[in-house]
Amino acid sequence: MIIATTEFVPGKEVKEYIGFVKGSTVQSKHIGKDLLAGLKTIVGGEIKEYTEMMEEARQAAIGRMVKDAEAKGANAIIGMRLETSAVMANAAELIAYGTAVVVE
Repeated sequence: MIIATTEFVPGKEVKEYIGFVKGSTVQSKHIGKDLLAGLKTIVGGEIKEYTEMMEEARQAAIGRMVKDAEAKGANAIIGMRLETSAVMANAAELIAYGTAVVVE
């Protein structure tokens, strides 16, 4: 699956626009890692527990978006974007979305 943040794939021609595709996940850390992250805010610096959590969330959301596109017969996704939001304390939703297309 080709994934592009642009509205086209360089060197390819869009033969068919299939439509909107998306994938999402909501992630949180267990209480132990959450406590460690809270302590880190006192001294500053990168909170690696949350960096890892968001990387896992990106991979899951993009993977689900690709499955959605494949199920619709696409071989590429253009205009791909990522968005995140807090859905509750210590939990984040990450959404990957774009336009499924067939390119040659």
